[in-house]
Amino acid sequence: MRLKDYLNKKKVEKKRAARKKAAKNAAIGAGVGAAVGITAGVLLAPKSGKETREDIAKNARKAAEVVSENTKKAVDKVSETSKKAVGTIRETINDAKVKIAEIRANKAQDEVAVSEEVSEDASDKEEG
Repeated sequence: MRLKDYLNKKKVEKKRAARKKAAKNAAIGAGVGAAVGITAGVLLAPKSGKETREDIAKNARKAAEVVSENTKKAVDKVSETSKKAVGTIRETINDAKVKIAEIRANKAQDEVAVSEEVSEDASDKEEG
């Protein structure tokens, strides 16, 4: 593996880790926000203990659903972005392979042309 390939691989891994961390932070933020909102609503509502406990249970389930939903969305987005990145990298690699093949073909043609010129010069000298 060449150094450039290794560095590119490390760069892609760092980006992937950063996207995962961002998704995790978004999910945590949504969960904390939901918990704070629920707590404030419960504490400020003038209800009986039983009603308050029921509301807490109901709101806890809602918060869990919201966090789960947001986490799934974040994971999907990270997955989609990773797939796009992999596709872009593959295209870039394929383009580079094509260019390298073209350069090698041109170089081979140039070498053949030079070889033919040398042969012609040698033939002309032998005749002369």
